[in-house]
Amino acid sequence: MGVLDELSRLSSAEDFFVFLEVPFDAAVVRVARLHILRRMGQYLRGSEVEGVFAGLDEGEIRTLCRSHLEQAYQDFVASTPIAERLFKVHRDAVAPKQPAPKPFVPLAALDGAKGP
Repeated sequence: MGVLDELSRLSSAEDFFVFLEVPFDAAVVRVARLHILRRMGQYLRGSEVEGVFAGLDEGEIRTLCRSHLEQAYQDFVASTPIAERLFKVHRDAVAPKQPAPKPFVPLAALDGAKGP
């Protein structure tokens, strides 16, 4: 079984850190676990798109995965999940709000109205 297959079977952020032998502060992971894993996934997809995995042996793939996890973890040591805005809910929270549409009453609706 390859490293990427083994990663897909892990169930918690802590499992990733232990499996890839990356030291971590539990307090940072407790706050940003989903964000760290999502950012790691972004880094892995970027490497895949760039063709970095092609020709690597399992040891090199493990080293690359470890590097991406370390990088993702450091992103959230230096920043916060809200500041990084990885998830739509965080991006939407700071998106400019659209002004409410002004009510429109067609003239035809006023034609049949009678005053007091």
